[in-house]
Amino acid sequence: MITVQSITQLVEEKLKGTDRFIISVKVSPNKRIEVLLDGLSNIAISDCIDMSRHIESSLDREQEDFELMVSSAGIDEAFVVEKQYQKNIGREVDVVKKDGNKINGKLISYKEADAIVVESSKTVKDEKKKKQIITEQITIPLQEIKETKLVLSFK
Repeated sequence: MITVQSITQLVEEKLKGTDRFIISVKVSPNKRIEVLLDGLSNIAISDCIDMSRHIESSLDREQEDFELMVSSAGIDEAFVVEKQYQKNIGREVDVVKKDGNKINGKLISYKEADAIVVESSKTVKDEKKKKQIITEQITIPLQEIKETKLVLSFK
């Protein structure tokens, strides 16, 4: 029987000793298997093909037919696992909190499944109408985060 656990085990076996990691594994009731990967370095199409072949070679279509999709996490997808936060330290992110507040800034650190620190800057005018940039480091507990996404910059 094809299960999330059996597919996860196959994927982890193939990823062992690499900088790659699992974002998610899904198996639907109609045997559609979806594997989403990421890595500290870029994932190429060939990496997804290799993983797909590894999974397929370990399963028997004669016993149980299935549909398989292996892909890399898109740059516009929300962070799901700790390693995504670690990979993107130093990059600009948008954090949407569960209360609806949005914080934009540079991801400074990830504190072991507890919180993230984001350095946020804003421009304010002083008494003489001069603009000043105020930068602050904001610690955001993970349980308060609804979604964190990488900000794409084409500068």
